[in-house]
Amino acid sequence: MNTPDRSASAKSSWPKIPARYAHLVGPLLLSCLMTFLVSLIATLRSLGLVDGLFRIWMGAWLLSWMAAFPTLLLVQPLVRRIMNVIVDKP
Repeated sequence: MNTPDRSASAKSSWPKIPARYAHLVGPLLLSCLMTFLVSLIATLRSLGLVDGLFRIWMGAWLLSWMAAFPTLLLVQPLVRRIMNVIVDKP
């Protein structure tokens, strides 16, 4: 027996964030992912594989993220203006 196709949003049990918050969600995700990776690299580079690495890394990540997220929110309008100057519109 065939069941009707459900859209991707219907399959997800996670509620979606309204589109009006996209200007906040983008920088939030970008800052989380970017600082997560960069803080790991910087922590490993400076300390190597040491006991307590995860705890130290998470401390570095949180501090990095606390600086990166507000910075992204502040510079986002400037970045958009620069992109409009250097990127051709379709």
